[in-house]
Amino acid sequence: MENKNFDVIIIGGSYSGLSAGMSLGRSLRNVLIIDNGKPCNRQTPHSHNFVTHDGKIPSEISKLAKEDVEKYSTVRFCNATVVKTVKTTEGFEIETSSGEKFHANKLVLASGVKDVMPDIPGFAECWGISVIHCPYCHGYEVKNEVTGILSNGDMAYEFSKLIFNLTKDLTLFTNGKAVLTDEQIEKLKQNKIILNEDEIKEIKHENGSIQKIVFKNGKEVPLKALYAKIPFEQNLNISGDLGCELTEQGFIKVDMMQKTNVPGVFACGDNVTMMRSVANAVAQGNFAGAVVNKELADEEF
Repeated sequence: MENKNFDVIIIGGSYSGLSAGMSLGRSLRNVLIIDNGKPCNRQTPHSHNFVTHDGKIPSEISKLAKEDVEKYSTVRFCNATVVKTVKTTEGFEIETSSGEKFHANKLVLASGVKDVMPDIPGFAECWGISVIHCPYCHGYEVKNEVTGILSNGDMAYEFSKLIFNLTKDLTLFTNGKAVLTDEQIEKLKQNKIILNEDEIKEIKHENGSIQKIVFKNGKEVPLKALYAKIPFEQNLNISGDLGCELTEQGFIKVDMMQKTNVPGVFACGDNVTMMRSVANAVAQGNFAGAVVNKELADEEF
């Protein structure tokens, strides 16, 4: 790529990054979108709760989105992994795994997050298929089925409320001693939600479709779906390289304009919110792109 200087570099070319790229491309901004083609939902068979795209394969949505963005001649793409981000006196320098360096006045972080899988055989293979994270994205498809929740504490209790609306055949697996309050445990009993504190040995499945949970004590519980809240990591060394602040939950801290604490750096998508959905990512990216363009316009006028 001959041109190394851009108005805006977007790190991450999935739904949020592409949406930001479209806003900026339509504003005639010179944009580079850097993406390594490894979205966090690449194992998920279908995406839901996004009007006009409900039930489509996630990769199909991103393919259509990229085709739309490619129509704007000022937007370029680079298939690579970002390994370093540096703030300079003139803007930002981005280095990729191939050693290429690019420069931009503004930076949009749409880099998503990386889920940290628990050490449970079968979990990773089922993640996004029958072990799911979001009732809004996947709950309708497993409504009224034999369902489990893998969580503990307050998060488990609050999650149980949401899932209970979708199925009454529900078990909460804490994978060890529950740290729920007596009041929470009593409320679960009143709603006939089973509390299982046995430690999990493995998840039996067929091509990612969960069959049953096997416990270390030899017991087994058949399941159709399992909701799970697991830890995540930022895909980029945001706080170390750029100095962006993170929230207590580990998300990039942004204001109402998708701005981080670092001037010129914006963030949108899964890396800033617990509401991880395609529709939300698209909306945030669209808005972030518009805000970046407005900031550039203010500076240039």
